Amino acid sequence: MRAMRMHEYGDASVIRADDVPRPVAGPGEVVIKVAATSFNPSDVGLRRGLLRAVFTADLPYTLGGEVAGTVVEVGAAVPTLDVGDPVIGRIDGGGAAAEYVTAAAENLVAAPTTIPLAHAAAVPIAGVTAWQAVFDHAKVIAGQRILVNGAGGGIGGFTIQLAKHAGAYVLATASPRSADAVRRLGADEIIDYLATPLVDALDEPVDTVVNLVAGSARQAGMLLPLVRPGGLVVSATVPVRPPAGSSVTAVHFVARNDTDQLAALVALIDAGKVQVDIAAVRPLAELAEVHREAESGQTRGKIILVP
Repeated sequence: MRAMRMHEYGDASVIRADDVPRPVAGPGEVVIKVAATSFNPSDVGLRRGLLRAVFTADLPYTLGGEVAGTVVEVGAAVPTLDVGDPVIGRIDGGGAAAEYVTAAAENLVAAPTTIPLAHAAAVPIAGVTAWQAVFDHAKVIAGQRILVNGAGGGIGGFTIQLAKHAGAYVLATASPRSADAVRRLGADEIIDYLATPLVDALDEPVDTVVNLVAGSARQAGMLLPLVRPGGLVVSATVPVRPPAGSSVTAVHFVARNDTDQLAALVALIDAGKVQVDIAAVRPLAELAEVHREAESGQTRGKIILVP
C-alpha cells in the first residue's frame, strides 16, 4: 500500500510516498481502509521537529493523526466493531496518511451518517479540541460574550458552533478570506484583525476569550485587556500569563483523546446542529504541497486528504 512518510525532520521535502506492507490488526485493534485523513497545523511542527519535547516520531514516520474510514479487519478481543463499520477517530501515533491504518478499537466511534465519510476526517482532532475549549475549560453558558481568536481555522469553526449551541453571543476574529465561512458558521460579530486592533474593535469586554492563534507569550498577553474583570482566557496554543493582581484567569490546555466527546459531537452533526466545514479536498499524494502552502499562509480551514 502507499503511505506518506517523513524520513527525517526538516522541510516539506522530507515527506515521501512509500510502498509499505498493509498493516495487520493486533489484539484490541482493527484495520481501517482510509476514506480520508486531514491536515492539522501541528503536523508542521511535528515534521520540523518542534514537538520532540512531547512526542518523538519513530522514523520513517507515517503522518496522519485522525482518520475516517471503513473497518476491513478486526483483531482479537474487539467486541464492539465489525467488518464494514464506518468509523472515525484520533490516532495519536499517526499512520492515517495511507491507504490502510491500524487503530485501537477503543479510540474509534461510529462515523456521522449525514455527511460524506471522507469529510468526517475533519472532526476528531479539531472538533474535540473545540469541545474541550468550550465545555471543559471555558464552561460556556447562555448569555455570555465569547471571543474566538483565530476563528478561521478548523478548530475555530467548531468552537463558534459549540459556543452558539451553548447559547453564547460569539465574536470572532477572521481575515477577509475567512469571513464568509466564519459568518456562515454562526458568528454574531466578525472582527477583521488585519484592519482593526482587537482592543479598539470591542464595544465592551467579553466574558471569555478562546485563543486558537499560535504566537509568542507576549502576543497572547495582549488578549487580557479584552476580558472583563473576573473573566477568562482559554488558550489551546501558547500559555497566557495574567500579571500579578489581575482578576482575569488564564487556562492553557492540550487536547486529549476523548471518544465520549467525539461521539457527542457526531450526534450533534447528525442532528444538524453542527456543520463540518471543509475548506478543501486534496489527494493524499499532495500532502507535502499542503504543508508548504500552510507554512506560507495560503491555506484556511480544514483540509482533508483522500488516498
